[in-house]
Amino acid sequence: MPVFTYSARTISGELKRDQIDVPARDDVIAFLRAQKLIPVSVREKPKGVNLSFGARLKSRDLVIMTRQFATMINAGLPLVQALDILVKQSNSPILQSSLEGVLHDVESGNTLADALRQHPKVFSHLYVNMVAAGETGGILDTILLRLSVFLEKSEALARKVKGAMIYPAVIGFVAASAIVILLLFVIPTFQTMFQSFDQQLPIPTRVVIAMSAFLQGYWWALGIGIAGGSWLFRRWISTSGGRLMFDRIMLRLPVLGPLARKSAVARFTRTLGTLLSSGVSILDGLEITARTSGNRVIHDAIMNSRSSIAGGESISEPLKASGVFPPMVTQMINVGEETGDLDGMLSKVADFYDEEVDVAVESLLKAMEPLMIVILGTVVGGMIVAMYLPIFGIINTIQ
Repeated sequence: MPVFTYSARTISGELKRDQIDVPARDDVIAFLRAQKLIPVSVREKPKGVNLSFGARLKSRDLVIMTRQFATMINAGLPLVQALDILVKQSNSPILQSSLEGVLHDVESGNTLADALRQHPKVFSHLYVNMVAAGETGGILDTILLRLSVFLEKSEALARKVKGAMIYPAVIGFVAASAIVILLLFVIPTFQTMFQSFDQQLPIPTRVVIAMSAFLQGYWWALGIGIAGGSWLFRRWISTSGGRLMFDRIMLRLPVLGPLARKSAVARFTRTLGTLLSSGVSILDGLEITARTSGNRVIHDAIMNSRSSIAGGESISEPLKASGVFPPMVTQMINVGEETGDLDGMLSKVADFYDEEVDVAVESLLKAMEPLMIVILGTVVGGMIVAMYLPIFGIINTIQ
């Protein structure tokens, strides 16, 4: 039997909300009238989408929905009608289910921001706070448009960073597969042949044969070791100290460090600039930006800056003292504070570092390609050469 949620007003005007199990919507209305209640909204409760088995909202779906929402609000459509259209045309089950809940809450008298806040897995703190600022200032369509632009640029930045990791990951997988195939299937063939040799095998050959024997006999121990190591690593970075140390190491890596730093700076400046230009207070903006930074070192630097602002000081000094942000960033933030155009200055810094991330990704790919090929060739080629060393020794003996 379906579950219906309803909101209704009493004769005195008090709003009541509840849910009821009945066969049809008309039964809900009949029940309300029998209770001398005036129906405000009656909707079938959406079936929850299970988010615990890998179901995940694509950022692109949220971007498209936000842009469509902004267009409809700008065109003058009522909020409830716009939400109803979004529910009907959404292709994402997760987003559709969340929007149905938002629509019901708005029909029940809640603000849009409060309704969105009930679905934190879909709508982030940044999203909710920007919508709240838009509702307060009467510029919801403008805020939604800014949100869609911000989400598009954030998605593009994430794609760039992930794209830089694809090539080394593919090469690493190919190398690991080649090594496993050699050790399990090729090396045992050579080992059988070497047993008829009446001479001691070279050290490289013995090492490779020992590796092959270990993999054949103790592959399960290797699997358990890898799984256990992964579990311990996840437990370690889930702790406050472990996460801080890991993020600090990431920022200091020779090639990946500069890329991680530039992408973090781009995300920080873009997020804070968008929030401030949307009317969110600087203290709330810094707190939201810290949550979405993705790096504990950056998070701590931003929260120290927030404490500085709360004490009546500037943002730029604690950011400069952290040593995390490049001097150009802190200088431009300082200029923005002095001129009263902090949001505009942050947007300029974000545009600059978006381009810097592009250059860093391209440089990383150019450096990784020959490096990974050399590593793959050295490992696989070294194993093959080690297997042929005894044969070369026999040939030299015969000559």
